[in-house]
Amino acid sequence: MFTTMSVQLPTHTLLQLVERLRSRGGSQDMSEAISSAVQLWLDGQSADADFEAADTRGYQWKSLFLPEGTVLRSWSYGEHNYARVEGEEIIHKGKVVSPNQFARSFARTARNAWFDLSIRRPGEKHFKMAALLRKELAEQSTSQRHATPVAPPAMPAPIAAPQPTAVTAAPPARPGKSEFDPGWDLPERRKFRYRAEDIAF
Repeated sequence: MFTTMSVQLPTHTLLQLVERLRSRGGSQDMSEAISSAVQLWLDGQSADADFEAADTRGYQWKSLFLPEGTVLRSWSYGEHNYARVEGEEIIHKGKVVSPNQFARSFARTARNAWFDLSIRRPGEKHFKMAALLRKELAEQSTSQRHATPVAPPAMPAPIAAPQPTAVTAAPPARPGKSEFDPGWDLPERRKFRYRAEDIAF
């Protein structure tokens, strides 16, 4: 027995549903069509959520991301050793390890995990050295940075050419004071000077 409840639909959506059912023919019930549509939508949402969860889980090794399901391989003393990324951890023989710990666990000397470990990510057929993957990632990010258009630097405003200035003739140098200067014989100047005829002997 089904539990029923009323659900509000916009009028135009309901009319489109009725028209679609009529064009398909048959005796499909409207409530059955709505139930099928809702179930299809729920299945799609669940698949998207599973895909996003699987896509974002993994181990971040410096700049290199190892998605869940990645296999790490180390070669030591004639045999291969394997570890796997599960969730957000690297698991080797049931223990959580880092890439460096996994690389050193089979060696009697110090090892560089970037050059010692090979990696096969989900969907790949062959192992690749971790250092090579890191180099490819760096080159890819560099090429993307150069591919981004950069606005050209703003051109400086043109410098206006100096305009010729009108050359004016310098005023003639004033001659030194002489007795021929204008106003030398004005009455007001006589109070500062004595003439020979004004002096009584």
